[in-house]
Amino acid sequence: MKSILNIFQIWYREIGNIFRDKGIMIFILFVPLAYPLLYSYVYTDEVVRDVPVAVVDESNSPLSRDILRKMDASPDLKIETYCPDMKEAEELIRRQKVYGIVRIPASFTNDLAHGRQVPIGLYCDMASMLYYKALLVTVTNVSLEVNKDIKVDYYVTGTTDRQDEINKLPIDYDYVALYNPQSGFAAFLIPPVLMLIIQQTLLLGIGMSMGNSRERHNGSVIPFHPWYKNPVHIVIGKALPYFMLYMVLAIYMFTVVTDMFTLPKLGHYETFVAFVIPYILACIFLAMVISTFIYRREDSILLLVFLSVPMLFLSGLSWPAPSMPLFWKYVSYLFPSTFGMNGYVRITSMGASLSDIRTEYMALWIQAGVYFLLACWFYRWQIVRLAKRLKPRTQTK
Repeated sequence: MKSILNIFQIWYREIGNIFRDKGIMIFILFVPLAYPLLYSYVYTDEVVRDVPVAVVDESNSPLSRDILRKMDASPDLKIETYCPDMKEAEELIRRQKVYGIVRIPASFTNDLAHGRQVPIGLYCDMASMLYYKALLVTVTNVSLEVNKDIKVDYYVTGTTDRQDEINKLPIDYDYVALYNPQSGFAAFLIPPVLMLIIQQTLLLGIGMSMGNSRERHNGSVIPFHPWYKNPVHIVIGKALPYFMLYMVLAIYMFTVVTDMFTLPKLGHYETFVAFVIPYILACIFLAMVISTFIYRREDSILLLVFLSVPMLFLSGLSWPAPSMPLFWKYVSYLFPSTFGMNGYVRITSMGASLSDIRTEYMALWIQAGVYFLLACWFYRWQIVRLAKRLKPRTQTK
């Protein structure tokens, strides 16, 4: 009973510290509420549309004009201007007036009439892969459509095997998008970013709280009080306010945000809740461990800036995890976001159950346990250190 009372008193005091500090309130309440809406709103269109391109039509034939009309009619590409040569078109790309060039060679119609394959040149500003994807898909689809309608005329009777192969297109393909049928960028990016927001705001909020405690208690993260004698009670009592708050925020992200912006949500609600519990605990205890290096509240902001980009890269969001160097792949296992983001994406986009994501689920529980023990060890060390520092004063009195 006394243990429960101690945990309650620590929990109550921690809640008071959170709500009295406007800075902490902004990062652990306003940011998790507002950022998901902001990110989702930015990517509402899902895919890149109407990418402006320049056209260099050296053929200027009825067939080339028909192909260009079909390209312009597609939702992904918009012909901004026609240029007489490549030099002028490349200058438009350098000035960011267009993001790609479609070039049809002068021999286009003649080569097709004689059974020769002829390429349509596609030049794209590769600084943005999304533009390239939109242009490539449009040109590919239009080319396949036109290929089926082209009949090769010859001045001699008969055709060669190679000409038959070119003309008939015996092998076709069906494109089927799995788990992201709109091929939307928001459906790819937003779900993992939501999980990353939980981790980053917890690191920042708990770090600021730790900095405040050190400033109030002359460098110690805990006050000299009977409630703060057991490290397990301290860790549980300090973690409970954040756990309760972030469970509500996580459910808000899974329900309100995904429904508002029609993001994928194939998994069951119970699966998500069961999965997010160890994720939030692992994030909280990791934040407590990392906060041992924070002595001022401003340090937490610097630490977050230092860790944010590496965590994003190591999570597998910006670069596939199987393609990472082995060393950095093992480093990524230190952060809950690596397993949290992968598991959450599989739940929302693939309808995975806990058995399907057993590896991620168990890894998060292991992280939560390890970081909990490290946090308890740190607070045990703080208790011993505080007792040694206050012992001379007690003897003097």
